[in-house]
Amino acid sequence: MRSRLVEPLPGRPVHIRPDELLTSSPAAVARWALAAEPLPGAGRVHRVRLPPGTDVIDLTAALRDRGHPASPNHLLTGQPLFFGGPGGPPAPAAAPPYAPGEQCDVTVAVLDTGLAPHPWLAPWYSDDIAETPDADGDGVRDRQAGHGTFVAGLILRQAPGVRLRALRLLDSDGVSDEAALLRSLATLRGARADVVNLSFGGHTFDDAPPLGLAEALAGFPAVVACAGNTASPRPFWPAALPGVVAVGALDGDARAEFSAYGPWVDVWAPGVGLTSSFLEYGDFRGYATWSGTSFAAALVTGALARLCREAPPDRAVRRLLGGGRRIADLGVVLASGDR
Repeated sequence: MRSRLVEPLPGRPVHIRPDELLTSSPAAVARWALAAEPLPGAGRVHRVRLPPGTDVIDLTAALRDRGHPASPNHLLTGQPLFFGGPGGPPAPAAAPPYAPGEQCDVTVAVLDTGLAPHPWLAPWYSDDIAETPDADGDGVRDRQAGHGTFVAGLILRQAPGVRLRALRLLDSDGVSDEAALLRSLATLRGARADVVNLSFGGHTFDDAPPLGLAEALAGFPAVVACAGNTASPRPFWPAALPGVVAVGALDGDARAEFSAYGPWVDVWAPGVGLTSSFLEYGDFRGYATWSGTSFAAALVTGALARLCREAPPDRAVRRLLGGGRRIADLGVVLASGDR
């Protein structure tokens, strides 16, 4: 998928879709636009396709100067491959303990790379959300293939019996963009989702909240997102949005060296050397060990889903954020019984 690295603020690089703009004032760019597509449920935001070579950053600034909301279409990644990350790729592992548990009336939505036909995930697997192990056909597993399957397994181990609703948003390299996320959230809005897990994210060119995303998430009772593997306090979206439970990764009782941090991070959970469901591909036999804030977020989503058995999602969030121990300079830690 095409992307362009820009750095309008020194030391704050960001990847965007070239020749694409998000705006709630499509008429203001009509003379430049090749096409405009409305994105439902995002405050009338449109994705506008522009002629090749358009300077999207300059056009964004010009529109904002005239009072029109506008933004590039920023990339989102399952783990921020472009900005660093955990020490290495997933490694094959033996199957960890897993008991399905009695089904309960709690639904968790997982927007990710899809699901593999794994025995843990059989009730929710379908061909239209199948993981793609090797999209480019080079015989090597793509960088993020298995990410969604790994996340889903962690959630189920934390909250046996919950229902999953999986949407394939990220490609097998773990990449998507803001426009695609807004479309997926609009699709999800028509179905029940007590907790939404977003184990991906990205930066914006001006470190401001993504256009229309807060409005698109407002209708969901509980949203959990990873803080990113950036090792910096720079806001990582959607985690840094108010109302979203932002999750950083721990290595033991300390912040994992790759984890983002800052006052916008709400909860900390283990994120190093976790084991979960995975693809059957190459050396992998359905299970893997992996590290990252993506997976710390999945643990928190599972803990929150378990609390939702006894309380509405908004009350479960308050209970999660208000209880447990704290680590100085970090904040709330997922209680040991919830790991």
